[in-house]
Amino acid sequence: MSDDTIRLVTIGRLLRRRLRFLAVLAVVGAVAGYGVSVLFPPRYTASASVLLPGQWEERELVTQVEIATSSAVADRVAETLDRPGAGGGELRERVSAEAADGNIIKISGTDDAPGRAQELADEAARQFVSFAARVAGGDADAGAAAGPEELRQQVSQTNRRISDLADAADPGQTVESVQARTELEKLRSALQDAMQKLEQADPANNAAGMVVMGPATRPAGEAPPTRVQFVAAGALLFFLLAVVGQLAAARVSRRPRTGEEIAAALGSVPLGAVDVPVGGRADRPTAHGTRARVRRLLGADTRWDVPVPRASGDEAGRRLRYRRVCARLRERLPAARGLLVVVPDGDEVARRAARQLVAEAGGDPVLRVVEVAVDRPMVPDRETESGALVVLGAGSRTAEELADLAGACADGGHEVVGVVVAGPVRAGTARPAERPAQNGTAAVAVGGGATGGSG
Repeated sequence: MSDDTIRLVTIGRLLRRRLRFLAVLAVVGAVAGYGVSVLFPPRYTASASVLLPGQWEERELVTQVEIATSSAVADRVAETLDRPGAGGGELRERVSAEAADGNIIKISGTDDAPGRAQELADEAARQFVSFAARVAGGDADAGAAAGPEELRQQVSQTNRRISDLADAADPGQTVESVQARTELEKLRSALQDAMQKLEQADPANNAAGMVVMGPATRPAGEAPPTRVQFVAAGALLFFLLAVVGQLAAARVSRRPRTGEEIAAALGSVPLGAVDVPVGGRADRPTAHGTRARVRRLLGADTRWDVPVPRASGDEAGRRLRYRRVCARLRERLPAARGLLVVVPDGDEVARRAARQLVAEAGGDPVLRVVEVAVDRPMVPDRETESGALVVLGAGSRTAEELADLAGACADGGHEVVGVVVAGPVRAGTARPAERPAQNGTAAVAVGGGATGGSG
């Protein structure tokens, strides 16, 4: 896992093997999200729309949005509503505005009750219209107000002068007189169109024409984030953190997996690999204690990142691997009176492999199995044994734990003479020994085709 890219099949394996653990963490996250939602009381949002007649540029609409959320409008709203403990600064945080299509300013008010939110939105819209009209017209200085009126008077005088010129023109039907009157009428029409456009574009007129498009709608539900959203977000966050944490832990894991790596960590040599049929709860770790029971309940008592057990050949092939390991032991220690077989506590696959080794050895050499705790390893003192044989599952222990185990063997006076790696396999359909092999040569051929390495 540490050297491979994390793929979807890896995530799927994690979800299958840690489903209960992830489900419990998701429930814990949901409870945490509910607790956070208690700190944030429910909020309700109501909106009122204000129509701005005339032609408005985008920057002018942005200015009106800023006016709607200004402190001046908020102070007027707070003064009108007269709510205890609700000043203009607090109400300004509860009022928002945005420019919508069609020259519409949408003003929203948020409060802890639907009725109060509706009241806040309506009052904010009314105060905005009143304040905008006052800014555009009522508070303008005399010079600014006199400018458009003086222009209208000049246009009226120009119209009268045009009329006089038209009357003074030659009343005949000559081409020159007709052209002169036509040009004067065009000039009069152009001035009237210009004045109409000027009046339409006058901000004071537009602001004075703002209208509130009806009362705000009473909110039917909470404004986000709701309590349900808090709960869902908490469950999802804890679930994702658990998945990412499991993947990261497996990614940085440096557990030895091959026989050579494990033997190097123990300072010994690999003697082979054996297969152990697995399937069912009997193959789970046998550790005891409250922590072990909790891990077993959560489904976290076995590693999720180990490969799926491969299919095994048959009983004859598996036994042949054990016999090969025993033969290598006899070759390595021809005069050995006995060996201490060290198995890490809780490694059920290794424990079953050690029992099978004892059965296949047949007393030559004599094997004595002891289970040793990995957190504080303690190996019995040497008696009649000629060394220690370590049997453990692939990828089940870290290099530091293996080094501690080797140190415990050395403290007990035992030299680690070899390492046997036990790998779980799916047991195949049992067949009688006489059917696949009628003689010793055929039995060797069957054994050589078994999975799990050459041993």
